[in-house]
Amino acid sequence: MASPPATRVELRELGNTGLRISSVGFGASPLGNVFGPVSEDEAIATVREAFRMGINFFDTSPYYGGTLSEKMLGKALKAVGKPRNEYFVSTKCGRYIEGFDFSAERVTRSIDESLERLQLEYVDILQCHDIEFGSLDQIVNETIPALLKLKESGKIRFIGITGLPLEIFTYVLDRVPLGSVDVILSYCHYGINDTALEDILPYLKGKGVGIISASPLAMGLLTERGPPDWHPASAELKSACQEAAVFCKRKGKNISKLALQYSLSNKTISSVLVGMNSVRQVEENAAAALELETGGIDQETLSEVEAILKPVKNQTWPSGIRQT
Repeated sequence: MASPPATRVELRELGNTGLRISSVGFGASPLGNVFGPVSEDEAIATVREAFRMGINFFDTSPYYGGTLSEKMLGKALKAVGKPRNEYFVSTKCGRYIEGFDFSAERVTRSIDESLERLQLEYVDILQCHDIEFGSLDQIVNETIPALLKLKESGKIRFIGITGLPLEIFTYVLDRVPLGSVDVILSYCHYGINDTALEDILPYLKGKGVGIISASPLAMGLLTERGPPDWHPASAELKSACQEAAVFCKRKGKNISKLALQYSLSNKTISSVLVGMNSVRQVEENAAAALELETGGIDQETLSEVEAILKPVKNQTWPSGIRQT
């Protein structure tokens, strides 16, 4: 007998944390009005729909919308009223509208500010935000020890680090005690155009670190609309992605859906974060995940898109400051 179709997105283990988080993660940066205004009612409806589809992992940062994303997510979570043990919240520290500050004093103050905005007693994960813009040695010697104290205090359950260049993860993880960093959040390195994250997955698993991947659409490259004007990709990469999007559209396929399904298909990655600010976006993302679980990916279209993107495969862009 065929199994009934799934109606809620899959849950996956997050490293050694014991958390089982949704394969599709709710990226809450759009709740900070970073892609246009979102009303409180819309935010609440969007979060409610996420829960209905089985999404239980929410990611934000004080940087998103100058603290607005945290405030809106906090209001929405409170309004929906789910028991606290049924969902997981990740926020960040070290990056703010006014700049970067990874000092022990600032990140310690930061969590209290975030908890107040989120209206929570603790967050499940606190991540150092875009560490390539700070001193990696400060992250190792000052920031992580400060976060370990916050862990002891019960304000945070687990510690993470985020950023674009993949070498920042190995640099830090090789220099901190095993088990002190629980999670990494990588973005734009596991999608159809860039699978560089794959190279360090065995290393990360060996360190017992949970893996979250963000931006499966490569910050707009893998969309019909195309990337925003400020996108740092080369003209060659933008052009190839546009060609792939046009090809998909001609075939009656959606490149964004294909890209999300591709990112979700690697089960070593616990959650793929997607920014969402409407019920429709939640429905589309959850539907893509459910279709993948029951029917698999459109292999023919994927192969053709990979061929178009082959000349620019794993092409990235610089991010951060030169480490001395």
